[in-house]
Amino acid sequence: MKTQIPPAQQRAKWRASATRALEIERDGLASLTAASTQELGEAIADAVDMITKAQGRVIVSGMGKSGHVGRKIASTLASTGTPANFVHPAEASHGDLGMITPQDVVLILSNSGESAELRDMLDYTQRFSVPLIAICSKPESALAKAADILLQTPKAQEACPIGMAPTTSTLLQLALGDALAIALLEDKGFTPQDFREFHPGGKLGAQLKHVSDVMHGQAALPLVEAGSAMSDALVVMSSKSFGCIGVVNTTGKLIGIITDGDLRRHMSPQLLQQKVDDIMTADPKTITPDMLASEALERLNAAKITSVFVVENSRPTGLVHIHDLLRIGVG
Repeated sequence: MKTQIPPAQQRAKWRASATRALEIERDGLASLTAASTQELGEAIADAVDMITKAQGRVIVSGMGKSGHVGRKIASTLASTGTPANFVHPAEASHGDLGMITPQDVVLILSNSGESAELRDMLDYTQRFSVPLIAICSKPESALAKAADILLQTPKAQEACPIGMAPTTSTLLQLALGDALAIALLEDKGFTPQDFREFHPGGKLGAQLKHVSDVMHGQAALPLVEAGSAMSDALVVMSSKSFGCIGVVNTTGKLIGIITDGDLRRHMSPQLLQQKVDDIMTADPKTITPDMLASEALERLNAAKITSVFVVENSRPTGLVHIHDLLRIGVG
């Protein structure tokens, strides 16, 4: 039966436990980083080379906690331009081995390298000469010996105080998987546009949209020519409801903008008789159609403005209001 501890002491104990776990895992990551500058680094380079030369996919597998980590690695690889699937080793023994071809590369995770459920998959990769990469801590294990490339994780203390629950060991597996994915991503020259193709939904998808996807088009633009009377400009400004109006020259280039704030600053009985040139702010801030929506929001916030014209070759082709960006979930 648990000994009753005063609340304050209990909270202090919880904080100490959490901090100790993080410190242990931090030390494990430090060991992994150090290893990556030596033999492990060469093995990572070999693994990246093997994957880039493969004509098929990366088939990731693992049992238990390693399997959960493997699913995440497969997902990260796939979302960053390296086709990948997770195959559960138990399901592989019951028919899913048919998903694996000699054109693929198999990546298996196992801390001990001796999980019995992996045996059929190891036999299959050897029988059909399927390239095999292992993430494992024991070089003498069956998995390590069967692998073409061993990504050996360093010996590290588990954060679990009884040394049983996979904690630091699975963190190192995850970190190695991320390292592989990033090396492959950079090798491919993967761009934000590529990333967007794989992430059309949610906040990531919204942030990766371009201004051209959300802007109001040419027909909606509040524009007047230089030399126009403010009385005419106010009619256009009111009908378009953006709280601003752009001023263009005779060649259609944007040379100024008038906002609600400009109107307040110049409010006088003579306002309607004045020319737009006298009221406008020259050389207004603009953005381009190919700019990311997330960057557009940053610029609006930094300039403390709510609307901005979209230009190509100095000519206005669209307009974005901050509400358009917030509506799609960029904020």
